[in-house]
Amino acid sequence: MNMDFHRKLTIPQEVKKQFPVTATVEKTVDEKRKELIDIFEGKSDRLVLIIGPCSADNEDSVLDYMGRLVPVQEKVKDRIMIVPRIYTNKPRTTGQGYKGLLHQPDPNSKPDMYKGILATRHLHMKAVEETGFIFADEMLYPENYKYLDDILGYVAVGARSVEDQQHRLTASGIEVPVGMKNPTSGDFNIMMNAILAAQSSHTFIYRGWEATSHGNPHAHAILRGYMDKHGNSHPNYHYEDLELLCDFYDVKTLMNPAVIIDTNHCNSNKNPFQQPRIINDVLVSMAHSERVRKLVKGFMVESYIEDGAQKVGEGCYGKSITDPCLGWDKSERLIYDIADKLSS
Repeated sequence: MNMDFHRKLTIPQEVKKQFPVTATVEKTVDEKRKELIDIFEGKSDRLVLIIGPCSADNEDSVLDYMGRLVPVQEKVKDRIMIVPRIYTNKPRTTGQGYKGLLHQPDPNSKPDMYKGILATRHLHMKAVEETGFIFADEMLYPENYKYLDDILGYVAVGARSVEDQQHRLTASGIEVPVGMKNPTSGDFNIMMNAILAAQSSHTFIYRGWEATSHGNPHAHAILRGYMDKHGNSHPNYHYEDLELLCDFYDVKTLMNPAVIIDTNHCNSNKNPFQQPRIINDVLVSMAHSERVRKLVKGFMVESYIEDGAQKVGEGCYGKSITDPCLGWDKSERLIYDIADKLSS
């Protein structure tokens, strides 16, 4: 083959022995997963807020950010469930650039997948221990989910992955809510087919095993906007889009109809400062339509300590090295604003 094989990577079981789940972490994960599932099943009317850095590039600043969310969650816990983002894989449109903690635990050094696997589990474990949250991560590589399957609270399948068979079938064997993003083309049918596949049982090859999944009843939609054939971004969070998605769910035999609104990416044309406005727009739509209110379960926000983004190596603490993010002060204010609107 036209590639070099460096070493056989450690299997999930060995990594879990190195970073075992403590009784406290296990209790936290079990309790928070149940809270989250109650929201997706309509047993709780709280909204989910999946918020955090575009990519988890630095353990210290990521944990700093997560710690800041703890007192905020306590103040809004009756209206909002915060599920912070620790995204350790970064999909790249062209394959170029920083690909996340899994590839490069040190963004300034060359890729080291072994160290990346260890760093990823270590960060997720430490974050649960220090904050009491459960966390979200993107499933870029389906076979890697087993490294974190006992810790994660939420999984997202990206716009470029949602059409992939292995992502869909792996999602059907995951026991936490999995969000299927609309593809970059914006086609709702592709997203809905992915949800149907994820909610169904399948027999397939997974990590060298013949495996049978049981179906994931909490697989759901994520709307993130789309691009046309000219490369222009278009949003899909408006009232008409949400009503259309309701119609799509009405004609499908799917459990627990739900959508999370991704407020960045093509919905904001990657302008993170538009995220609060987008959320306000969706909250108005929810107030106008009962079926929209029931369908929308929450929002996904890209947020970090500092506004904007920087290049790798520029060294600004808590500033994204991938997509621009909303800074902490604005993010904190946004969370309280959402809570206030939900109370009115």
